[in-house]
Amino acid sequence: MDLLSTALPALGEAFSLILQPEQLGYLFLGVVLGLSVGVFPGLGGIAGLSMVLPFIFGMDPVSGLALMVGLIAVIPTSDTFASVLMGIPGSSASQATVLDGFPLAKKGEAARALSAAFASSLFGGLLGAAVLTVFILIARPIVLAFGLPEMLMITVLGLSVVAILAGRVPLKGVAAAGLGLMVGTIGEAGAGGSLRMSTYDIPYLIDGLSLVIVGLGIFAIPEIVGLLRHARPISSDGGLGAGWAHGVRDWWRNKWLSVRCSVIGVIVGVIPGLGGAVVDWIAYGHTVQSTKDKSGFGSGDIRGVIGPESSNNAKEGGGLVPTIIFGIPGSGSMAVFLGGLGLLGYDAGPQLIQYDLDITYTIMWSLAIANVVGAGLCIMLSGTIARLTTIRFTLLAPFLFMMIAFAAFQSRQDLGDLVSLFAVGLLGIFLRRFDWSRPAFLIGFVLSHQTENFTNMANQVAGAKFRIGLEAGFSYIASPIVLVILAMTIVSVVIGIRQAKQLLPEGELQTGGKRAPLVFLLAVTAYLAVAWVDALQIDLVSDKIFPLTISSVSLICCLALLIQMMRAPESHAVFADREKSGEDAHATHGLWGTLAWFGALLLLSSLIGFILALGIFLVAFFAFRARLRWHRILLFSGAGIGLLCIMAYVLNRDFPPGLLQEMVRLPWPLG
Repeated sequence: MDLLSTALPALGEAFSLILQPEQLGYLFLGVVLGLSVGVFPGLGGIAGLSMVLPFIFGMDPVSGLALMVGLIAVIPTSDTFASVLMGIPGSSASQATVLDGFPLAKKGEAARALSAAFASSLFGGLLGAAVLTVFILIARPIVLAFGLPEMLMITVLGLSVVAILAGRVPLKGVAAAGLGLMVGTIGEAGAGGSLRMSTYDIPYLIDGLSLVIVGLGIFAIPEIVGLLRHARPISSDGGLGAGWAHGVRDWWRNKWLSVRCSVIGVIVGVIPGLGGAVVDWIAYGHTVQSTKDKSGFGSGDIRGVIGPESSNNAKEGGGLVPTIIFGIPGSGSMAVFLGGLGLLGYDAGPQLIQYDLDITYTIMWSLAIANVVGAGLCIMLSGTIARLTTIRFTLLAPFLFMMIAFAAFQSRQDLGDLVSLFAVGLLGIFLRRFDWSRPAFLIGFVLSHQTENFTNMANQVAGAKFRIGLEAGFSYIASPIVLVILAMTIVSVVIGIRQAKQLLPEGELQTGGKRAPLVFLLAVTAYLAVAWVDALQIDLVSDKIFPLTISSVSLICCLALLIQMMRAPESHAVFADREKSGEDAHATHGLWGTLAWFGALLLLSSLIGFILALGIFLVAFFAFRARLRWHRILLFSGAGIGLLCIMAYVLNRDFPPGLLQEMVRLPWPLG
């Protein structure tokens, strides 16, 4: 009763806040941005949130939350377009939809597949929001009992789950998470202020790498470069066919399947760090296993669309549970969402639901409303969006590069932002190529700082308790909650090891030789070895223990991978290589030649400033890569630069300056 008396006023206040015209406007803007990002394959919520993150600083908290939640809520709905119409996963959470959605589109039943998917997504999203509401009511008093040891164990649980379930080869997932943790330790240590990884030589790195840059580099750049290498439209046919009502009836006939898969989505979302990388595959596997007649799956069974699409939207509501309550991201997009909360002045965790319950329920209401608006807009805009997919990706890629570079620069307003973006993007390309888990890397990076803080603080308090007595020390570090979470961690690892080979978070891959995967593994091992030596030389124990431990464990994983590579045949999954045997092997353009265009934009920006460099880049790209006529070159280039200038002016943002701007005073936007 006491819970209800506290929660109901906060629930009503949150509802009145989000229904203000200004907040609804930002929510609608977020939904539109989410639709725009979700339509293009590979971008997803991480890239979308990373792009808007620099612009929400200083915004009204409710407006900023409405913008972010609107964006992430609708992406699992809009990415269905790419999966059904193009046969390309719109994001990591819509890969299983391709298996039956694309065959339905080729049969002329795209409208049926899309409508069933949108109905499933709407139902899953609303169920996820409802679960979030109820869970906060139940969990609030429990969560307030969580101390440092409990929070540390929750973090370990998240890391263990994402590392084990993130790929075909569990060791790769562990090593990727470890690499992300180590990259997160670059810069000044939080406890004693020691500079790690020789950052005294590079002042830019003293504050470490920005989440915006890492999110864009690891996810957006590899996918854009991969699509750009294929000189063709995303889709050859923009037609939808008939069957909108048929698809809704399909969903109603399979409503209990939708309920079960939505519950699966919520559960997977609640597990810290797991998120969208595997949720659709788990739901698809359940769909197939729970169906008597399995003959139609893979060739156009509508149930193969309903199951995954129900789960991936419900996952967002579930993912907000650990994100809001524990401060542990439930997925990659939730990791970026945490950064957005910080920019708005809120720290996720027990204090948020204790002191800012109205803000917590604002997120829930925004999620529910965004799902309804998003599903409606998807149906209304289906025809137009389908026609957009017939545009050559060569015409879209330069504008995406433009937006990514501009968003990255807003991180610190430093040219080092662009250099870091290129370097992290290159790492993301290699992680994707050799099937190293990018979600595991990103979750490791995001959790690095707080894991180290929890470890140091828990160690200090535990030391004080043990000085009082052994019983006091053990009762502190081995509380019932800690033991339960430890048991869950062990169970998740055991189950994960058994099922890792059945979960294919980035689709099927073949092998293409031993040399390239081995060279990449040796490069990662060398970096971890350097990090280990660097940590060993730090004087303060509080600043060295975490990087030393993580680098040691990661090195052991890499050495185990090396032994596995030496013993395994060339056909083993450990040698997966997209460049040799996957879709990239048949690309029209080479990797380095394509990446050089983006590198040239960043290099020119450092010399003559971003706007002048962008003008040269767009003209050259449209002329030599897209081979357009001059009137279209000038039209597209002018439109792109004009749009960016308007956006920067409205948001009061600057462009990256170059050496030229240091020598010559130029008017805005050139200076």
